[in-house]
Amino acid sequence: MNTEETFLKEKLVPALKKIDPGTKGNWGVMSPQQMVEHLGDSIAIAYGKIVLPVVTPPEKKEALYQFLMSDIPFKENTKNPLLGEIPPPPKFSNMDEAIEKLQKRLSIFFETFEKNPGLITTHPIFNKLNYAENMRLLYKHSKHHLKQFGIED
Repeated sequence: MNTEETFLKEKLVPALKKIDPGTKGNWGVMSPQQMVEHLGDSIAIAYGKIVLPVVTPPEKKEALYQFLMSDIPFKENTKNPLLGEIPPPPKFSNMDEAIEKLQKRLSIFFETFEKNPGLITTHPIFNKLNYAENMRLLYKHSKHHLKQFGIED
């Protein structure tokens, strides 16, 4: 297992459980639960459960891909063109339930690509991604939001 896979399989959920649901982020407007639900949705996009149209102009595709594959982290307050200024209300009754759903989606992500190793899914910002590219994105995205709530390696 590489670093990203190990992190997603073994470290992400325990790190999320360290965040107090009342914590205010170092930036942004999401609550911890909203952030967990947002990460869960990004996992569902990675294995194709949630399908959204690509919003990135073709001329930005290569630059975004280079960023994705680099070690450059997401910047604080990176704007997601699919999210408004105000995050959606929580879907689950509490943070524990949101983390449980995220954990299930992570399991489905790994199972889906294990059964279909050549699967390519479409991300609304990064376009067509294979397993390694999706895993890279999930890793960078998760690290970004953990840092937002004060959890770093």
